[in-house]
Amino acid sequence: MTFRASILTLYPDMFPGPLGHSLAGKALARGDWTCEPVNIRDFATDKHANVDDTPAGGGAGMVLRADVLGRAIDAVSPEGDPRPRLLMSPRGRTLDQEFVRELVERDGAVIVCGRFEGVDQRVIDGRGLQEVSIGDYILSGGEIAALTLLDAVVRLLPGVMGNAVSGTYESFENGLLEHPHYTRPAEWEGREIPQILTSGNHAKINEWRHEQALALTLKRRPDLLDDETSE
Repeated sequence: MTFRASILTLYPDMFPGPLGHSLAGKALARGDWTCEPVNIRDFATDKHANVDDTPAGGGAGMVLRADVLGRAIDAVSPEGDPRPRLLMSPRGRTLDQEFVRELVERDGAVIVCGRFEGVDQRVIDGRGLQEVSIGDYILSGGEIAALTLLDAVVRLLPGVMGNAVSGTYESFENGLLEHPHYTRPAEWEGREIPQILTSGNHAKINEWRHEQALALTLKRRPDLLDDETSE
């Protein structure tokens, strides 16, 4: 099954961008996923191709118009399209690995990249847009956030990663940060690989890795442990 990504943006040239390289780029060439950037401005109806207007009630900035964006969404996602409609927004649900895995199981996604001060709430409600955030900070627009979301999804599509197990032992997959990694040379600048990792005792290695992951999570992201214990 091909994961179909339609991205509504004012800057279609930003896609696939970095996703045209490395594993994601190879997967795109194979047809494991498709990238369809759509210019929202193409759906404006006036001679100046306006897509925004001043906020009702006053205030700074401009707001992306509901009528223009609504037409764009309807064009790429007609009635019956099973793909979720996402709006990259700092006030949305935080993108996490659980949500990424949910998206991997879908036919794709329609992703709206906001710009200006925001998007008219009526199109969010009227077209059932699910707001998604990649963190507690503000970007110039939703394009970088959309690329982040797509990268997280595409790498987990079947056949994209060379080793199918790679996605199983990573940060957040088991509620913990990932354990430290080591490789050759055995000694570097006086620092050696922990002996347990070269012992060949896989049970002990797994136990050490779990202990390291737990300690690292406790030190850097104790909130993840709080979430785990509260469930």
